[in-house]
Amino acid sequence: MDPAAIDQVRLNFSPQGLMVINAAIGLMMLGVSLDLKLDDFKRILVAPRAPCIGLAAQFILLPAFTFLLTLILRPAPSMALGMILVASCPGGNLSNIMTYLAKGNCAVSITMTAISTMAAIFMTPLNLALWGSLNPDTAEILRSVSLSPMDVFVTVFVILGIPLILGQILTRIFPGLADRVRRPFKIFALVFFILIVCGALAANWQYFLGYVGMVVFGVFVHNALALNLGYWSGRLAGLKEADARAVCIEVGIQNSALGLVLVFNFFEGLGGMAILVAWWGVWHIIAGLVTALIFTRMPLPPDAEATDPDACRKF
Repeated sequence: MDPAAIDQVRLNFSPQGLMVINAAIGLMMLGVSLDLKLDDFKRILVAPRAPCIGLAAQFILLPAFTFLLTLILRPAPSMALGMILVASCPGGNLSNIMTYLAKGNCAVSITMTAISTMAAIFMTPLNLALWGSLNPDTAEILRSVSLSPMDVFVTVFVILGIPLILGQILTRIFPGLADRVRRPFKIFALVFFILIVCGALAANWQYFLGYVGMVVFGVFVHNALALNLGYWSGRLAGLKEADARAVCIEVGIQNSALGLVLVFNFFEGLGGMAILVAWWGVWHIIAGLVTALIFTRMPLPPDAEATDPDACRKF
């Protein structure tokens, strides 16, 4: 199969379906926000070192190294832009439980989730526009769709920012109600989103089967790069082992749901982007669990901070 053919594929997704998937991720982010406490945001002021190193790895190192990776691997342009898009997204919703399983510092993980979700409103459009424009192949796609970073900013703000604000308001005004609905709401939103993604895959199953093999290697290498960037940036910066594990998981588990929404909103379901981002959403769960298993077999040093199960209340 001609690798360039994936650039011509447009996945079938109706405007009504697009509205539903936007609503689904908004509900997911509202569920995440119900879990966040003000202390999760304040913690970066009290103990900023580990979260700041992690956020630098997530929003600076990962997009930059992903850009270099696209130049080395030279995948189809739409796949390369999909890799840059994934690297521009914030941490994923499953990172906290995986950090707990990896015996990492859950407080660092949760703080990174809170701050990166908020920072993504600005950093996701910025990184996508910056690194996408530096690769000549991906720059052509950005020009063809006339991508405006401001339009991406508005979309990300509506999808991430508004649910984040609403969740915090609800938690502050009705804490009892927030406690009661937190877990069932998260489960409902996650199941709702999975059903929508399954429906989208079913409508494009031939495309997915025909081209997923082309993205498997790229996603494997890219995700391994993300996990190692997170871990080794932490260790080289002098973080404790538990903190480095948290940073590793946060950088390696990206919010691919947001990536899919942006693909359908701005790139009309461009095949290479959509299939790569969708496969990343599957693979990073597998890779994250394997990474956590490896970490559990590596005992923490005596001076490591204990993992607080209550801190990982996010699951």
